[in-house]
Amino acid sequence: MDTPLHIAIVGTRFMGRAHSNAYCQVGRYFDLPAEPIRHVACGRDAEHLAAFAQRFGWEHTETDWRTVVDRDDVDLIDISTPNATHAPIALEAARAGKHLLCEKPMAMNADEARRMYEAAEEAGVVHMMIFNYRFVPALALARRMIEAGKIGRVFHFNAVYYQDWLVDPSFPIVWRHDADAAGTGAHGDMNAHIVDLARHLVGEFEAVNGVQETFIKERPLASGSGTGTVSTDDATSFLARFRNGAHGSFIATRLATGRKNYLRLEIFGSEGALVFNLERLNELAYFSRSDEAGAQGFRTILVTESAHPYIDRWWPPGHIIGWEHTFIHQISRLVEGASQGKQVVPDFYDGLRCQQVLDAVVESADTGEWISIADP
Repeated sequence: MDTPLHIAIVGTRFMGRAHSNAYCQVGRYFDLPAEPIRHVACGRDAEHLAAFAQRFGWEHTETDWRTVVDRDDVDLIDISTPNATHAPIALEAARAGKHLLCEKPMAMNADEARRMYEAAEEAGVVHMMIFNYRFVPALALARRMIEAGKIGRVFHFNAVYYQDWLVDPSFPIVWRHDADAAGTGAHGDMNAHIVDLARHLVGEFEAVNGVQETFIKERPLASGSGTGTVSTDDATSFLARFRNGAHGSFIATRLATGRKNYLRLEIFGSEGALVFNLERLNELAYFSRSDEAGAQGFRTILVTESAHPYIDRWWPPGHIIGWEHTFIHQISRLVEGASQGKQVVPDFYDGLRCQQVLDAVVESADTGEWISIADP
């Protein structure tokens, strides 16, 4: 390997754990041009931070992200914090010449996202968005099949992202319920994923028309004393028109009783169709009109063959992989790009385009009108 890539991660909770696991594992399965060094972990809770660093092998700790950005021994900043802090950290890190990885949604709004993108471009640093579902082998295969014309002209892209962790009204308020910290709720957290997949698989959005709802408007405070107001959405749905003429429908909700992490896509084309469900991550359903008329039907492709995207790094056919592998796949791309100074995708431009769609849906929900998506 060439010179090591010294990484600092800001944020040590759910996504911090997922990213850290990827940094631990990626070099064991991918031939990389540089070794990703887990150099600095940053979090506000010193006790939790110490335990996190020990568990995942981070060499140093800091409790102030500004100190991390100023360190000369850091090459790349991984931003895994609440949404309101993405832009401040990214802007300062870009000015300091650090490569960037940012969790989704990219920012609180498209104006912030644009400034982040422009700062990274001006600094000449490698910048990448965590849209890890692009790195699911079944979805990478779906893109390959669409590009090869297997389903012909795309007419419809329908997506739902269902979770139920907020069905219980006694579930206490967390930062994702606070518009000042999160911007939006289910919309930015979940629709960001399926908006990016729509762009990745079908193309750019032309216009959207959406609705939003907060069904449970008061929740207990984490302290156990009193309640607080929920200022983000529980659910957001919208219709879309794509620039290539396709139609789309999108639903994201945290009140889908019985569904845990149910992201389902349906893509219907002139010559066939594809269906994917994240809870059956290793499978892709495919219908082809070219099959014999009496034998047509959806077939299930078990995406575990070495010929499938990323699978040659893992196990023999039929030995399935999991959710955590999507981050390992993405981090391999990041390390390759950052160590060689080559831009990778999905990048901050993809984050900006996604944020434009998210913002337009919110505007539509407020006005009741279709909102067009302009170029950045």
